[in-house]
Amino acid sequence: MAIKKTELYSSLWASCDELRGGMDASQYKDYVLTLLFMKYVSDKYAKDPYGLIDVPTGATYGDMVALKNDKEIGDKINKIISKLAEANDLKGVIDVADFNDEDKLGKGKDMVDRLTKLVGIFQGLDLASNHAEGDDLLGDAYEFLMRHFATESGKSKGQFYTPAEVSRIVTKVVGITQDTSQDATVYDPACGSGSLLLKASDEAPRGLSIFGQEMDNATSALARMNMILHDNVTAKVWQDNTLSSPQWKNSDGGLKTFDFAVANPPFSVKSWSNGINLADDKFNRFEYGTPPDKNGDYAFLLHILKSLKSTGKGAVILPHGVLFRGNAEARIRENLIKQGYIKGIIGLPANLFYGTGIPACIIVLDKAEAANRDSIFMIDASKGFMKDGNKNRLRSQDIHKVVDVFTKQLEQNRYSRMVSLEEIASNDYNLNIPRYIDSSEPEDLHDLSAHLQGGIPNVDIDALNKYWQAFPSVRASLFEPARQGYSNILVAANDVKASILNQPEFKAFAQTAIDLFHGWKAQVDLTQLTSNAEAAKENKIYESPKDIIHRISEALLSAYKDAPLLDKYDIYQIIMDYWAESMQDDVYVITQDGWQAGNTLRKLVVKKGDGASNKLKEVPDLIINKTKYKAELIPPALIVATFFSDEQAALDELQATLDASTQELGAYIEEHAVEEGLLIEATTDAGKVTKATVAARLKMAETVAMQAEEKDALKTVRRLIDTETANKKAVKDAQDALDQQVFAQYPQLTIEQIKTLIVEDKWLATLQASIVAEIERITQQLANRIKTLEERYSEPMPTLVDHVAELSDKVDEYLKKMGLAW
Repeated sequence: MAIKKTELYSSLWASCDELRGGMDASQYKDYVLTLLFMKYVSDKYAKDPYGLIDVPTGATYGDMVALKNDKEIGDKINKIISKLAEANDLKGVIDVADFNDEDKLGKGKDMVDRLTKLVGIFQGLDLASNHAEGDDLLGDAYEFLMRHFATESGKSKGQFYTPAEVSRIVTKVVGITQDTSQDATVYDPACGSGSLLLKASDEAPRGLSIFGQEMDNATSALARMNMILHDNVTAKVWQDNTLSSPQWKNSDGGLKTFDFAVANPPFSVKSWSNGINLADDKFNRFEYGTPPDKNGDYAFLLHILKSLKSTGKGAVILPHGVLFRGNAEARIRENLIKQGYIKGIIGLPANLFYGTGIPACIIVLDKAEAANRDSIFMIDASKGFMKDGNKNRLRSQDIHKVVDVFTKQLEQNRYSRMVSLEEIASNDYNLNIPRYIDSSEPEDLHDLSAHLQGGIPNVDIDALNKYWQAFPSVRASLFEPARQGYSNILVAANDVKASILNQPEFKAFAQTAIDLFHGWKAQVDLTQLTSNAEAAKENKIYESPKDIIHRISEALLSAYKDAPLLDKYDIYQIIMDYWAESMQDDVYVITQDGWQAGNTLRKLVVKKGDGASNKLKEVPDLIINKTKYKAELIPPALIVATFFSDEQAALDELQATLDASTQELGAYIEEHAVEEGLLIEATTDAGKVTKATVAARLKMAETVAMQAEEKDALKTVRRLIDTETANKKAVKDAQDALDQQVFAQYPQLTIEQIKTLIVEDKWLATLQASIVAEIERITQQLANRIKTLEERYSEPMPTLVDHVAELSDKVDEYLKKMGLAW
């Protein structure tokens, strides 16, 4: 059975739990990623004599596993890693972490236990066979870990990671296309852990030749490991200061030039000029101006510009200040604009990055069309994000919208504009985006005349024009003309939504939205998914999970591109959210093991030994004869709904009877506890009356004088407890019987039944319900706005004044009666 991505991520993160306490995330990431690397190359290359990585005898992950509980485990792990590093020129790359460091890992038995647990977590993963062709499982796992490491490392230590969502935008707007040659080169002068380079390479159909440089030794080691984990063993990553000691040069000593460049250099570095002769820079990088001594943003930008071929393209993440700061930076900015090198600017939300909370932008460079450039395309994407802990994060829809708008050069109100160089020159070459795009929401102004005389301003009603275009007659059903420029509402505020829902035009709109979904469903036909083995056997085209989600999500986006009121990107987000939550795990299993995996129930077993907690980490779906099982693809509820609806209905009736008896018992005790003397003595610690405690009270009544009413109350309680107990047993017996039927049904499922249950009843039913909810949200927005307007102007000022005067008179009258008038 294939490992689901979420299960792999969970296992990897569990390894981090073993290291917390002794060190922070910026340190323990080196240990976890080293072990992940060792496990991966062992699984992939240990038995491959022609593999790109040489795994010598005695240098495998299995050799580490053999050291569990060994008193010298730390030192021996170091030697195993060192042996692999020496065989592959990876010294200083994979042997950065010291597995024999007592300060970080503990002394004596503490270190042995910790490393034994750590090695054991990775031991159960098979990273060679659990790899869907074309789907970068390990690469995604690496991204997962890097995001969490960056989150936990804090502000000062998270710079090694560029959020994957930002990387996707950078690499999609830089200009790489499906026609880009495999021989094309991509360069990152501040490559960090290498995520930007890898994502750029992924944009090309057959990859790109990768070149990177990173100043920090530990981070450059992460990048080297990252390249190998992503099957880019030949990528070239160098460790040194790019500005003072660039590695990549031509034979004549000048800077090597590349087809593409992507970068997220450190923001506003103060010591950027150390080691550089600014008066005579031999690479001629500062011909358009020398950046200020204490701010290196333009130093990196100019270095990248010089490192591009005459037809090269680049995309660089920099702080917003580069768009408007003055003095030396203003002169550089003016020269670059006049040269036509800047193709576009994308303003990003604040607080996206782990090293800083300030907003950043992406500057897109293009030398190929520089001579003919007469404008710069600008996007203000600062409003599109979601909260993720204490950081902001771009959603799938935000990424897609930015890329669509930029690549198609679409001008959208309050979002994007093509700004002429003439207009920019008139603003002294200031590129601050708010100068050219006002992305603020229009202010909701109150109408003084409406407050004085009543009525709802037509200008506010007209502002809802997108709704009236979809529902032309709904406006007439909700409003009637009043005086010039104002209307009266025809329905009560609380009845607005119901009135909208009952309109034929709204019903037609809702049906159209669902029809678009059904059209998409028929187009993508998810029942045709196949595993790699099945595809080869049946001579079909195999799709990796990433190819699948791209195909079906793009088709859904296209299906709703002209839908009234519904934002196609909101619909796109629905499928992307569901993919991340559940669907990708299902698809991954199907593309590995085929549809037959749908009738598999996995027995949950507590793993003992290695200090593991004797508790299940997964919630079981079924418990049969005390054995717990997990359904891989089809939850038991779908089996019940399809095959055992009558049995479930009977169980629901038994549950209702049980609930009624429990309620009756509780109500009787609450009513008679004090009056009849049935006090706390007849309750358990949990405050519930039990049969045993009631029996004890009755027995005591035989020797102690007790009123007849109290004895009767106790007998009634005992009867009600007996009834509740019998009902509980009936429910349990029925549930156990139903579980047995469901358990027996799984292995009997046919392939067609499995496809129907997974595709129709699970995936598509969930997606359709979410789209219906989106329709509901759109309707609620309209109803809420109309309700706000109705309540705002429902009582004109004169009416309010009269009402206040009336209340004031009443207060005066009461004061007189109380003798308090003055």
